[in-house]
Amino acid sequence: MSKKISKKALNKVIWRNMFALQWSWNYETMQGSGYGWCTIPALKELYDDPEDLKKMLKIESTYFNTTPAMSHLIMGADLAMQEQFGTASEETITGIKTGLMGPFAGIGDTIFLTIYRAVFFSIASYIALNGSAVGLLVPLVMGLIIIYVRYRFTLLGYYKGQQLAQSFGDTVSKITECASVLGLTVVGGLVPSVVSYSTDLVFTLGEKEFVVQDYLNMIIPSLIPLLIVFFSYWLLGKKWMNSTKLIFVLLLIGLVLGNLNLIFPGA
Repeated sequence: MSKKISKKALNKVIWRNMFALQWSWNYETMQGSGYGWCTIPALKELYDDPEDLKKMLKIESTYFNTTPAMSHLIMGADLAMQEQFGTASEETITGIKTGLMGPFAGIGDTIFLTIYRAVFFSIASYIALNGSAVGLLVPLVMGLIIIYVRYRFTLLGYYKGQQLAQSFGDTVSKITECASVLGLTVVGGLVPSVVSYSTDLVFTLGEKEFVVQDYLNMIIPSLIPLLIVFFSYWLLGKKWMNSTKLIFVLLLIGLVLGNLNLIFPGA
């Protein structure tokens, strides 16, 4: 694409992300709606065709969740890819967002939540308990430093994303494929760690007892959680289904399966 994102639009993206990323947080897309809203100033400069703009905004508003401070790096790289490849970057940015939000959340939560809060707020509390007003200033000063770091993160992601896009401009299809594989790998790794379900069915043949779960683990570990995820994705593809309804469907199925011995006594 020949169009470039102006400094003014990029700054708007940064400040929106800084303070409004989680304003519309919800259980269906988490930070997705906020992420999409943050990118609007840049998308409007990149796409003149309303259909292209609508398409990319829809992609940007899909499920997303990471430590807010780390989202700047992802958003910067995302916009750099779109600036270079336009709508052809659809699968690439989806893969980048899906693949990086998990690892970045782990890093960001450790640095910006656990370490930052534990260390600096402890220092501030200790100073304040000793009667010094300086203890009030420590969180304020550190907050301003965090804001500056987040601002620089977007620029870092954007300019490094530009370099990546320009260096591999002739192999965008490979980047897209790698990003997609990365995203799917992360999702696949999340399945057994987030979805937990096992069956306690046991069959007795003669004097030998067969534990169904043990045999399922020999076929594919975490097979039942995987099937639950596939079933959930299939349901979410229906127009009448959303994440809230899906929760109730899974609860109902869980209640029925968990009480089969009450429904069919002696089974």
